[in-house]
Amino acid sequence: MCTTVPFVASFARLAGRVVVGAGVLALSPVLGLAALAGTAMVGLEPKVFAVCGLAVFASVFFLGLLLCVPRPGATWGRWLRALVVLGVEAAVVWQVSTATLNPAAGQPPPAKVAGQREWRLTTGSELAYVRRAPKRVTRAEPVVFLHGGPGVADLAANAAFYGRLASAGFQVYVYDQLGAGRSARLTDPGGYGLTRDVADLEAIRRTVGADRLNLVAQGYGAQLAAAYLAEHPDRVARAVLYSPAGLSPGRTTTGRTSTDRPGSTALLGPAGMLGPAGVPDPRTLALSTLLRVDPQAAHAFAGDHELDAHLTLIRHQTSHPCPAPTAPAASKSPAPSKAAGPFDGSESQGDVVGGYVGWAGRLTPSSLRSDLAGVKAPVLVVKGACDEQSWSAAMAYRHALPTSRFTYVTDSAAYLTALRTFLTDRPVTPYDGDTPPASYRGPA
Repeated sequence: MCTTVPFVASFARLAGRVVVGAGVLALSPVLGLAALAGTAMVGLEPKVFAVCGLAVFASVFFLGLLLCVPRPGATWGRWLRALVVLGVEAAVVWQVSTATLNPAAGQPPPAKVAGQREWRLTTGSELAYVRRAPKRVTRAEPVVFLHGGPGVADLAANAAFYGRLASAGFQVYVYDQLGAGRSARLTDPGGYGLTRDVADLEAIRRTVGADRLNLVAQGYGAQLAAAYLAEHPDRVARAVLYSPAGLSPGRTTTGRTSTDRPGSTALLGPAGMLGPAGVPDPRTLALSTLLRVDPQAAHAFAGDHELDAHLTLIRHQTSHPCPAPTAPAASKSPAPSKAAGPFDGSESQGDVVGGYVGWAGRLTPSSLRSDLAGVKAPVLVVKGACDEQSWSAAMAYRHALPTSRFTYVTDSAAYLTALRTFLTDRPVTPYDGDTPPASYRGPA
């Protein structure tokens, strides 16, 4: 009995030491990231704040190893303990440092598409666009397409689909918004936002020499269309909002009114902290931390091509809420092409993603919904049978715009017909219900 009590006490001390050591080991990456964020916020260079974070991580990790491995009484045991601790420390710190300091493979700049040109606007933005026009323009107001995301653009596919409206006599302009696709990027991600996008759209109207525009928007592009309608109501002839999103304001972590930020949610959520192999990656963790505290430091640490590739990877790993139905095996019909229309899920997995503009999202004025009550331009809200935006989001636009009409379509051909019909001032088949029909397969 007398021998057992000291043994139990010794074992309890050893177990307690190991538990504390394991806790310190678990804390080491947290403190390392905190040191990285703190030094980044004071304006140090990327390599400096990265090394500071690694130094703190290495120090705390070393302390955790010392606590986990008990100190033997024999001299040879103490030497063996030192070799084991130093070996593990060196191996781990080397792996983490290499992964953190070496940039991940970036997404190469996309190749130009057929007919691509560039606008150099008075706002300072340089935007890639494609113009489609008939031999004889018979409609005074051009059609301008606003893609979604924010920051998700597919210039080639959108130009192919919406360019078909040229057959109705319209000039059609499809462009990549600032920070997305083939358009220019900003060195300070804080410069992205709804105010800049609205200013760019007004500069586009002036550049093309149009008194008014026909706006066709998709997904979060409807948010831009709504803000432009509210600020320049006399400059819009008609507007079509397909699968709209982004009207209802929420709250940011800083307390500012904002809309949902899909890119921010993806990058700052659990998926945003995983590397290409689907496991936590030191550089990805560092980037995610910097995006939370100092976007400009994040941009200096990991440039546009790297974050574009990271957000593209997240999008590819995220299952679509409403996948397209699989064609029967016996069918001889070819699969629909990307240019067939937007009915592959609002925004496709082949789009060119703008990582930082996607992260920034768009801050929405809390007055936007009430500002839309005074809009007099005709607006058509279109909801497809299946896409990644909710039915309730479309209803929010329908009820906020007093001049809006609502229609439901099941495929790209029906959508294109509705577009042509509405833009040429003919009646569109309405959908009067507030709840989705039985054929609707998207989120509520």
